[in-house]
Amino acid sequence: MGMAVKEDSVKVKNKTLLIVDSDDVNRRRLVEYFSGQGYQVDEEQNGKVALRRIAEHQPSAVIAEVDLPGENGLTLCKLSRQNYQGPFILMSVRADELDQVLGLDMGADDFLAKPVSARLMAARLAAVMRRVNGDTKRASHQHERLDFGDLVVDNTMREAWLNGETIELTSAEFDLLWLLCSHAGTILTREEIFTRLRGIEYDGQDRSVDVRVSRIRPKVGDDPDHPRRIKTVRSKGYLFVEDAFNADY
Repeated sequence: MGMAVKEDSVKVKNKTLLIVDSDDVNRRRLVEYFSGQGYQVDEEQNGKVALRRIAEHQPSAVIAEVDLPGENGLTLCKLSRQNYQGPFILMSVRADELDQVLGLDMGADDFLAKPVSARLMAARLAAVMRRVNGDTKRASHQHERLDFGDLVVDNTMREAWLNGETIELTSAEFDLLWLLCSHAGTILTREEIFTRLRGIEYDGQDRSVDVRVSRIRPKVGDDPDHPRRIKTVRSKGYLFVEDAFNADY
């Protein structure tokens, strides 16, 4: 099944984008395209230098190649997450399943295989930014907090706590947790989750939802082998159980 790609008709204004790629041809192609879409684009070839620039300048979004001198893209993403929560997309010519899982595990919001068209990259970036910015705008109008006893999730602050202790979550992990817990008691299919979080059609192959669920479970006090809070419903999807320790499923 092919993915439906829509190019935004309204160009982005006042958005800073850092593109990190040692491939001169690909980097310049992306810089030219995104500049034409209204982004203020900075570029870098070295992962170690890019890490410092991300921390200092806090760009609106980062697109980085995995194979970089200095620090590779996976390490760059992991280290930058210590002080940067903006959209982060990785790309690589070796984008097999293991690479994608590693990228998401390091905190990336998306992972694309090269070669990738500039239009597709723009569509995927726009989907991530809509999700992040949309959640922030909605939260500013209404305080949204869900309390499940030892687990509390606050969509205004975009934070979660377990037994009073802050849970360390990436932006993408929080989005998934909030989606699941705000639909407590309802089974959400992988297709529904993927489409709501990514804003694009599910291709039937992407495992990012499963990877993120596996990472979230221990963070919210679930036993990964015998989860009671975030249940896998065979052939259907995932279910967040509101009263996880009194329910029998």
